[in-house]
Amino acid sequence: MAEQNRAVGSPLVLGMMRLAEQKHLHSPAQLADWIERRIDQGLNWYDHADIYGDGRCESLFGAALAERPGLQSQLRLIGKAGVIKVTRDSSPWNVSHYDTSADHLEASLNGSLERLGVERLDLFLLHRPDPLMDVEAVARVLERMMQSGKVAQIGVSNFSSDQWRLLQQVLGSRLSCNQIELSLRANAPLFDGTSEAMQQDGLQLLAWSPLAGGRLEEEGLGVMLQELSDQAGCGPAGLAMAWLRRIPGTPVPVLGTFNEERIADALAGCRFEMQRSDWFALLEMARGQRVP
Repeated sequence: MAEQNRAVGSPLVLGMMRLAEQKHLHSPAQLADWIERRIDQGLNWYDHADIYGDGRCESLFGAALAERPGLQSQLRLIGKAGVIKVTRDSSPWNVSHYDTSADHLEASLNGSLERLGVERLDLFLLHRPDPLMDVEAVARVLERMMQSGKVAQIGVSNFSSDQWRLLQQVLGSRLSCNQIELSLRANAPLFDGTSEAMQQDGLQLLAWSPLAGGRLEEEGLGVMLQELSDQAGCGPAGLAMAWLRRIPGTPVPVLGTFNEERIADALAGCRFEMQRSDWFALLEMARGQRVP
């Protein structure tokens, strides 16, 4: 088994996908205050992508950094590129698609750096596997990004083991992580070999949508989480984090909420060590079938 490469040294990453929807944080000063409060909690990793809010999320974040220049040195920023949404498709088809060409990736990286107002991303990810990806060309552009100092580490997002291994075999640098959907509701990576392959290859697992897009507390699973929360000292969100971090390799959740109480609960859950029987009871309830 390869040694785990801990790209992200934080119990949680804060996802900025819905920042543009948070009207109360559109003021640079208010967003800077919000970021400072997160730093005080020990949360300094922030997950961005060029398509989030069609670039608006990065621009809002960058305005907050410009408002409070001392913040930048305390933060670690993740960027992603490679997805073209319908609104940016210049073809007559109006189709969402992927573009991992060197020109597009370099332009996307430079655009993100400009909107964020920074000179470097701490981690740059290919957002989705591209069936038309030229792995040799992608490897060259990723290496060039790192050599230029614009990117500190590289990784992938939503890749299968075959997909990241194909890329890794032509890269001179190590892929550090794979960001995938993983939660109590979306637990397939624990049964299809993905989790084991990431441990074997030393990729850190970043888990997006760890609260299952609002479905975490529905039905019997919600009842069980509430029952366990009375003993655990944290709420359902915290228990969802504890469940994830009990998995070998200690996945790092990418938390998309801006609710400060929910963030505090999630952070408390990261400090809670879940018992094995509780972990399996929650899994059983989420899957709707008994563990064989």
